Amino acid sequence: MSDTQRNYLVVGGGSGIGLELTRRLVDDGASVTVWSRAAHDDLSALGVEHVAVDVSEPIEGVSLPATLDGVAYCPGSITLAPFSRLSDDSFLQDYTINLLGAVRVLRLVLPALVERPGSSVVLFSTVAVGTGLTFHASISSAKAAVEGLARSLAAEYAPKRVRFNVVAPSLTDTPLAAQLLSNDKKREASAERHPLGRVGEPADIAAAAHYLLSPHSGWVTGQTIHVDGGMSTLR
Repeated sequence: MSDTQRNYLVVGGGSGIGLELTRRLVDDGASVTVWSRAAHDDLSALGVEHVAVDVSEPIEGVSLPATLDGVAYCPGSITLAPFSRLSDDSFLQDYTINLLGAVRVLRLVLPALVERPGSSVVLFSTVAVGTGLTFHASISSAKAAVEGLARSLAAEYAPKRVRFNVVAPSLTDTPLAAQLLSNDKKREASAERHPLGRVGEPADIAAAAHYLLSPHSGWVTGQTIHVDGGMSTLR
């Protein structure tokens, strides 16, 4: 099957890692639909179809491409605070964006993915799930649920040849992380925490997601791929 025959949905593809992933898929010649809350000029330049979708609410009245070979769910959050300052709403907001939003999308797309054996779903976690980091209780809890969802669905849908995998980055230079990298001192401190001496770039993470969506990863499912500058394993 050629790339020009492949159709992908990138949820949260309007900025950061999702936008970089969208660029890579378009460069392959694939057809890409982006769901996000607002359209961006970069998407218009790429010529992709944009549909306004807010994953924090039930998704209704949204049509899907006639065929679908892969889905990447990119929305996320960075809620960092001492546990004593995290309210119920903090946990619920992270859970809604990171897990429940993915569940809402997957309910809609799985019938189409089942029709394309070898199709792929990519979700996103964080290095903080497997590496205890202070002030990450809310977001690491939500992302741990994402990893559990992916492994469970990988098992359930393996007989139908639909693959589920997760990319777990460390801090990446995206709009979502802008406050954490807002000056040279913060950027240098963040870089020093990583064995490879820098924070991630959207291209680092998008490359892994691109591979997991492609037929080249056809024997990979139920995995969490760490793209984190060595933070999860090296000291």
